Amino acid sequence: MARYKEYDYTQGKFIPIHFDKQILPGTFEHTLHYLIDNEIDLSIFDLRYQNDETGAPAYDPAILLKIILYAYSRGITSSRKIARCCEENIIFMALSADTRPHFTTIADFISSADQEIIRLFLQVLLTCDEMGLIGKEMFAVDGCKMPSNASKEWSGTKEELTKKKEKMEQAVRQIMRRHRETDAKEKDKGIVEQEEKYIETIKSKVKKIKQFLKENDDKPGKTGKPVKSNITDNESAKIKTSHGVIQGYNGVAVVDDKHQVIVHAEAFGAAQEHGLLKPMIEGTRENFKEIGSGKDVFDSAKLVADSGYHTEANMQMVMEEGIDAYIVDTQFRKRDPQFADVDKYKERSRKERREYFGASDLYRAKDFTISEDKRFCICPAGKRLYRNGGNVVLDRNTAIKFRSRKTDCRVCDVRENCLRNPATSEVRQVCFIQGRAPGISETFTEKMRQKNRFDKRQTHLQQKTWDCGTALCPYSIYDGTRPIYPQRETKGKYAMAPLLYYA
Repeated sequence: MARYKEYDYTQGKFIPIHFDKQILPGTFEHTLHYLIDNEIDLSIFDLRYQNDETGAPAYDPAILLKIILYAYSRGITSSRKIARCCEENIIFMALSADTRPHFTTIADFISSADQEIIRLFLQVLLTCDEMGLIGKEMFAVDGCKMPSNASKEWSGTKEELTKKKEKMEQAVRQIMRRHRETDAKEKDKGIVEQEEKYIETIKSKVKKIKQFLKENDDKPGKTGKPVKSNITDNESAKIKTSHGVIQGYNGVAVVDDKHQVIVHAEAFGAAQEHGLLKPMIEGTRENFKEIGSGKDVFDSAKLVADSGYHTEANMQMVMEEGIDAYIVDTQFRKRDPQFADVDKYKERSRKERREYFGASDLYRAKDFTISEDKRFCICPAGKRLYRNGGNVVLDRNTAIKFRSRKTDCRVCDVRENCLRNPATSEVRQVCFIQGRAPGISETFTEKMRQKNRFDKRQTHLQQKTWDCGTALCPYSIYDGTRPIYPQRETKGKYAMAPLLYYA
C-alpha cells in the first residue's frame, strides 16, 4: 500500500515578513515605490488636511497613491477590492506598510483629489521628459467610451423630463384610486402595503425630476438645439457604442510614440469625437508649457488620429496652425490597396440584409451604360435615358445628367429595383461624374487626403501609428507594458490620470 507524507491543516506557522524585502528591484511596484518616495513632491496634498493640532492622523497620500496606482496596473478599479487586496495580498501589504485603509477612504481620495492629481500628473510628465521617455516626434490621439454611474433612463430634454414627470404623477393618481376602490373590499393587507411602497417610490422619483427641472435648463448643442441632460450626472452624455447605448463619457488620451507615455488625458461628456481634437491639442500644449518646454511641441511633432476626428473644420484647424497631422477620413479604406477586396464582404452583407428585411438594392449609376458620344445611356432594362444636363455641379464635381421617358418607366418590369418611390416617381434620373468643377478651390479634407496617400512613407507612418495605438486601450492593462489608466471624476476630467509609466 502506498505511503504519503503526513500533513495537518489545523497546525499554524509564524512567517516573518519584511515589507521592504517584498518590493523587489526591477518590478513595477519597486519603480512606483521609488518614484513616489523620491521624485514626486506630495506637499500639494497637505492643504487637504487640517489636523495639525486636533483630529485623528490621516493616511499618508503616498500610501494611497501607491496602492491605487498598483491596483490600476492590475486592472483593479473597485475601492472595495483595493481595500481587500491590502488585507490579503502581500505586495499591497508591503506598499501600504500594512496600514489597511478602509474602502471609503480610498474612494473619497480618488473622487476628491482631482486638482492635486492634475498637478501631480505634470510632475510625472516632467520626470518622464527628463528621463528621455518622451520622444516628441509623434503623438497619437484616440479614446474610448466609458460608462458613468448614471442610468440612461434618467436622460432627456426639459420637455421630455416634464412629460416623464406628468406620466409618473398620473400613475400615482391611478394607483391611489384603485387603492381606495379595493380598500372597501378588504383586500389583502400585504398587497396594500406593497402598493403603498410603490406609490412612495414613484413620488420620490417625481420629486427628483421636479428638483432637477427647477435648478437646470436644457444643455445647448452645437446646432443650438437642446441635447439630453441626465438627472444623476448632467455632465455625462448618451453615447452609442458597439455594445449599445450607454450613459457615460468619451475618454480621450494623447500618447507619445517613443514609449507610449500619455501626455494628456481628459474625459468629455460628448457623444461624438469631432469636437474633441482641438481641446486635446491645446491641453497637450499647456502640459508641455507647464513643464518648461519653451517652444510649441507641435512645431516638430506629427499628430495622427482616426476618422472619428476627421471633419472639415478640424482639417482647417490643423493646417492653419501648421500641425503636421495625418487624420484619415471615413473613405480611406476604399483607397487602401490592402482593402481592395473588401467589397465582396459588403456584397454578402447586402444580400443578407435583403433576405432579412425583404428589401432590394436600387440600380446605381454603374449599372447604366453611357454611350461613346455621351448623348444617351442605356438602363438595365434596355431603355434609353437622354441627356438633359451636360454641366451639372454635384458636390464640387461636374456631371452629366440623363433622364428617362415617362412612357418607358410607367410600364417597366423593374420599377421596384430602379425607382426609390415607385408609387409616386414617374421617371429615373442618373448622373455620371466627369471630374472636378473648374474654379472651385480644394477643400482642407481633400488636402488631407492627398497628404495621406499610400506610399512607402505612409506605410512607415501607419506602423508608427499602430505602435502609438497600443497605449490607447484602457480595457487591456498589462503589467509592465501599458500605462496606468484612470477613473473619471464628475467634473469631466480624469480623477486618476495615467501618472506613471513603467518601461
